[in-house]
Amino acid sequence: MHVAQRPPTGGKRRWSKRGFRPQAGVSRLRSPPYIGSVTVPFPLETTLLPGARALLAFHARELPQRDDLCGAFCGALALQAAGVELPSGEPIDQDAVALAAGSVVAATPDPSHLPHGEAGRRDYRLALPFVDDAAVSGTTAAGVVGAIEQLAGGALAAIPYGGPWTAGTLDGLFELLAGLERPVALIANLATHHLWGGHARLDQLLDHLYEGEQSGPPPDWDVGHFVCVFGRVRGPRGTLYGVADTYPALGRGGVHMQPAERLAAAIERRDKPAGGVVVVLAADDAERVRAGAREVGLREGIWDNGTVSAEVAR
Repeated sequence: MHVAQRPPTGGKRRWSKRGFRPQAGVSRLRSPPYIGSVTVPFPLETTLLPGARALLAFHARELPQRDDLCGAFCGALALQAAGVELPSGEPIDQDAVALAAGSVVAATPDPSHLPHGEAGRRDYRLALPFVDDAAVSGTTAAGVVGAIEQLAGGALAAIPYGGPWTAGTLDGLFELLAGLERPVALIANLATHHLWGGHARLDQLLDHLYEGEQSGPPPDWDVGHFVCVFGRVRGPRGTLYGVADTYPALGRGGVHMQPAERLAAAIERRDKPAGGVVVVLAADDAERVRAGAREVGLREGIWDNGTVSAEVAR
């Protein structure tokens, strides 16, 4: 059965066999006025250093560091990611690097040197020298450099840079290293109290990338420390760096993101003994990186991070 359709009430239209038509002098219906625009999100640029995936795989297996061995822990990751093996068949782990680096361990552990949620670890595989003063225990920057080059047997170079550290110089160095083809590790010796806490929310990370927002979670702890920087995420107004830390309680499984400005300030360590970074790379790539780092404005050289070596401790 056919049912006749009626025009909607209240409208100035008349009905015909062709449907509704406006009366003379009445404008046809138009689209609503344009009241705004939809912002197309700026694409985020993610960059991993060559060898980063291998480094992160070893990182997950090596966690957590043994007490006072953060520098040796990071040195071991750099060696493993580069595929270095010892002729003796001995594992390249944090103990092997610590012994070669002249690391010293506090005879009595200091709980204040541990982040919240970590109990410490003293199951050393090798016999390491002890020191009575926990404030000077650990690994020197020179020790990290020397141990990596020694254990790599000349295949790798470990180049120390003492600064100056700003978001710009950090970005320049990272960009240089990201352009390499062979594995490279960036070991940072920093002051943790300049960093965001490791459990930043996603909205805080996005606010930094898209708006340049600097407020984030408070730092997890306050010590001099070694970490590995493995990647970078760039947004329209901010940059975040991926950090492979030495304790699983820091971030998610020991991995967290840090704003460029915070990370640079942490490496600069103006209110603690000096800091810097060690670039670990194939020996054949060393001169290229040295030349590029000079252009960025970085100063090559060892810094004194306040730790003593085994030789001095004796």
